[in-house]
Amino acid sequence: MHSLKKCFCLKKTRHLLETHDTLASETCFTVNDVEALYVLYKTLSSSIIDDGHIHKEEFLQALFSCSDRQNLFADRLFDLFDLKRNGIIEFGEFVRSLSIFHPKAPEEDKITFAFRVYDLKNTGHIERDEIMPLRRSNAHENSSVPLEDSVDGTHPTYGVQTRF
Repeated sequence: MHSLKKCFCLKKTRHLLETHDTLASETCFTVNDVEALYVLYKTLSSSIIDDGHIHKEEFLQALFSCSDRQNLFADRLFDLFDLKRNGIIEFGEFVRSLSIFHPKAPEEDKITFAFRVYDLKNTGHIERDEIMPLRRSNAHENSSVPLEDSVDGTHPTYGVQTRF
């Protein structure tokens, strides 16, 4: 019986290593990075519901240390991490999504991801009514630039026209 249990354990470990190798080959991460991300994923995925998946509440808790806080930006990030659109983040989705933030990730991928954060309607266009709710959800109480001014007019730092 003990050898049978050991066999299942080896199969599971071998499967994880293959998955880690695959994820490393598909992302900017090394196998060691993927293994470290797996440890983080296991912690996050068992913080509220111990089922091996990251639920929205767990994702919010990781971002805010509180799972009942509502934030459109965090909701949007969760939606972008949930590549299968099934309401949970699986390990492969977690690694692939985090890869966007890796220093070696292609700049075009980072730009596309940032664009998708603001494209709330998934139309391929960012409209004014999509920007304001996200800006409000991220606004700091002591912001020196009123929200309307940051959307209408020229961006003060970059000189980019942002009128919609």
